[in-house]
This record gives sequence, C-alpha cells and structure tokens, in this order.
Amino acid sequence: MMKVLVTGGLGFIGSHTVVELQNKGYDVVIIDNLSNSSIDVLDGIAKITGKKPVFENLDLRDKEKVIMFFKKHNDIAGVIHFAASKAVGESVKNPLLYYENNLTTLVYMLQQICELDQKNFIFSSSCTVYGQADKLPITEDAPVKPAESPYGNTKQIGEEIIRDACKVNNDLNAIALRYFNPIGAHPSAEIGELPIGVPQNLVPYITQTAIGMREQLSVFGDDYPTPDGTCIRDYIHVVDLAKAHVVALERLFQNKTASNYEVFNLGTGKGSSVLEVIQSFERVSGTKLNYKIVERREGDITAAYANTKHANEVLGWKTESSLDDAMRSAWNWEKKIRG
Repeated sequence: MMKVLVTGGLGFIGSHTVVELQNKGYDVVIIDNLSNSSIDVLDGIAKITGKKPVFENLDLRDKEKVIMFFKKHNDIAGVIHFAASKAVGESVKNPLLYYENNLTTLVYMLQQICELDQKNFIFSSSCTVYGQADKLPITEDAPVKPAESPYGNTKQIGEEIIRDACKVNNDLNAIALRYFNPIGAHPSAEIGELPIGVPQNLVPYITQTAIGMREQLSVFGDDYPTPDGTCIRDYIHVVDLAKAHVVALERLFQNKTASNYEVFNLGTGKGSSVLEVIQSFERVSGTKLNYKIVERREGDITAAYANTKHANEVLGWKTESSLDDAMRSAWNWEKKIRG
C-alpha cells in the first residue's frame, strides 16, 4: 500500500487524520517534534487502528535532517503537512518564531517533495486567510484580506509559496485545505485535543471548566450584531475534517484535479454562536457551565462560516457529525484524560 507522510501527526488534527489513513490501509509515517503534542498519542492511534505508525522525532527547521529523512523514505506517495505553530496570541508576541517555524519548514518540505517520484502535497491552511469576510457564507474566491496576526499571515504566505512552486513544477500537485473551527475527539476517546497550558480555543476551555480545572469560562462580548450578541463560528467535528484529508489525497492520487493547485473550504456550512456551543455542551453533558460575559477581545471578528458547495460537489466530501456529536465526544475525552 502507498506510503503517506503526515507532519505534525501527533497533534490534534494530525492524529485523527493518521487514524483515517490507516483505516483506509495506507502506510503512515509521522514526523513530529513533540513541541505541542505527546508521544502517548501513538498508543491511542494504535489502539483505534490496531497498528502503530512509523514515528520520527524530527524538527523540520533542521534542513539536513529533513534531507536525510527523505533519502531514507524516498518511496513516499503523498505528504499531508500539519506541522506548524498555531496560537494567534503567541504569534503576535513572537512573530519571528512563527515565520521561521511555519514558513522555512514549508520551503524545506517542498524542496524535498519536488525530488520524489510522486509529488502530492496537502497543506493545512485556515479560514483566517479571509479575515472579516465581506459576505457570508465564505466561498473559496472570497478576497484574502490583510492578516489579523502573524499566524494568519503565515497561512497566507504559505499558500502563496505553494502556488508559486506549482507554477514552475508542473508535476507538483497540491491542495490547500482551509479549515474553519475543528472541535471534538475520536468517538473511542483514545485521542483528542490536548492543549498545553491554558487552552486558546473555546471547546477545551469549556470542558476544562466543567471538569473543574478552570474556575470560569469568559465569553468575550455579547454585543456583536448576531442573534444572541456572541461571535459566530463554523465548528467542524475533527473526524469529519480528518476524513476530508483522505478524500483530498485520493483526489491527487487519482489525478482528478482541475489544476495542480486547488483550494477547498472545510466546514459545516452552519455558524454557531458561543452561547449555542455552551448550550450544546450543557445539553449533552447534563452539566451547567460556570461562565460570564466579559469585554470583547481584540482581534475577534463577528462571524465566519463556510460555503461548503465547492468541497461537497468537487471534492465529494461533506460533514456527517452534528455540534452535539462533537461536544459529546469532547466531553468524553476530557473525562477520560482526567479520570
């Protein structure tokens, strides 16, 4: 079976994608430097799939080690590239770290992929490239606005790097997947989101508050022009998102692409407000959440949700899980890791 490299494969989305790849029979090699993940995730993947993937502890900023890796694994048929720093606030405080970690590593990867026999590349991008969109839902041809953070800028520049590489390498085939808001955990509760330190995202903060790790959840503003005054986002179950990567990779393997560089939004197509997410959690967990409304947070946009028509019709993928499904799985995961 074909060999697939997953960088950042022990992270939240990466680990769920490895599971889906192994379930489809692919041989998976993971690169991860464990800076924002745990080696224990390997055991979780093995418990779900019955097979432990090959793992290389490698920092992709080390160009020589990247070259050596590809010499050793010169039979890779496709690469899914997750490895990147992803905390918006941290990127504002330490932009050079983000430009080094997210962009030089991408360049090193592409240089080596262009030497392979099969040059198939999936890039982990983000809806942050759109900023505050002029029109909702957001389509793939919505204008890319000036980034709100260095993190968002690395995703914009990353896409530009790949697009430019594809222009001069006709046999390099790449798809950029722009995620909306991944949440939840594998239904087995063997893998899930493992934030290091204080969670930057809403759902792990909800589950940590409910389990008693955090005293209270802050809801940043209830005076936005939305039905309940709180910000609206498109929350997608991580397993649905992981499956989209397999579909996209197989699109490349089967030469079904319309051009050698394509872009797809990955979301549910439905926006949910912060309060609706809290209500969903309370519904599935039977637990009342301690939260309070506080001042707006700088940099938050009012609403963002995907137009999924392109992904549904062209990629042939759509989400299957509901917000309640995702919140239930996130809560089961939280209880398991704290148990």
